[in-house]
Amino acid sequence: MPQEETYYTLALTRMTGFNFQTALMLYQTLGSAQAVYDHRNDIGDVLPDSTPRLREQLRHWDDALRRAAAEMAFIEQKAIRVLCLNDENYPQRLRECADAPLVLFYKGNAELNRRYVIDIIGTRRCTSYGQDLIHRFVSDLRQLCPDVLIVSGLAYGVDICAHRNALQQGFDTVGVLAHGLDQIYPYAHRDTAAQMIGQGGLLTEFMSQTNADKPNFVRRNRIVAGISDATILVESAEKGGGLITCDIARSYDRDVFAFPGAVGMPYSKGCNELIRKNTAALITSAEDFVEAMGWQQQAAKPEVVERQLFPELTDDEQRVVNLLQQANDLQLNMMSVRTNIPIGQLTALLFSLEMKGIVKPLAGGNYHLIM
Repeated sequence: MPQEETYYTLALTRMTGFNFQTALMLYQTLGSAQAVYDHRNDIGDVLPDSTPRLREQLRHWDDALRRAAAEMAFIEQKAIRVLCLNDENYPQRLRECADAPLVLFYKGNAELNRRYVIDIIGTRRCTSYGQDLIHRFVSDLRQLCPDVLIVSGLAYGVDICAHRNALQQGFDTVGVLAHGLDQIYPYAHRDTAAQMIGQGGLLTEFMSQTNADKPNFVRRNRIVAGISDATILVESAEKGGGLITCDIARSYDRDVFAFPGAVGMPYSKGCNELIRKNTAALITSAEDFVEAMGWQQQAAKPEVVERQLFPELTDDEQRVVNLLQQANDLQLNMMSVRTNIPIGQLTALLFSLEMKGIVKPLAGGNYHLIM
């Protein structure tokens, strides 16, 4: 996205007197933030239903533009990516949500439009029972369906446990923050956050100098839910942020799952109640989850079985297969770079592997290893 459009988009999010939802409406109606700026003096002609107050406020962009310029300098200095709503790299699942953020700030290397994305959430007072559930679930998921992006909120309890287990098992993991990228909250999680930047990332809709105020956590929760295919609630009291995230996920028509707990245990009450009301599906293992999502066909196969099934691969074909075993669903250009095989030759190899039933092409020019 052009730098000028990014500049005006950042400014639009800072306009005072109306909420983010109004900014999103203006952006979608006029097609770009710069168009909103260009019509700042005649917005009533473009949007006859706009209020007199809104029309007056849109005439005064000076403070917002200064703030946007300062933020542009900050993100350039810190190598932060800005993903505006119309950006091709903006999370597609989130874009489909009616209250999608106009802008996201991202520090990391994980593909946010990964084939499979889940969020693991729950209480900040995660018990040893919950910790064991997360460890077993993430470990088993690695064997059953390794190409998953795991999302959570970097908070105490279930969130940080999910992130750390994901890192240990080799999953990319993204933390969605309730503040700007100039800080880490809670500060105790700064080392994990630094590791996630190299194996996942940190994502937020908030500019720098935005503190982790209470209302921001609910806004954060809608990103956690919206970016994912499914929400998994591990432990929750009768009330809590995890239940809010589950409600939001259901409103987005996303799958919601919960682990059951012992009757009467305070941090199992929320999960048990969702299951009782049939507003969350009961799971007890990664196997339950993968089967419910229909992802079991993508389960990892032992390498020895692959060699027995396909013993006649050429050396170059095997190089391609080895690469896709390490990082599945890659684009042709990226595969060419990482295998050092020219595009023309690589295309022929992929066609041969497709005919053998080993790979299949996906939308966007990606190739997926079936084995």
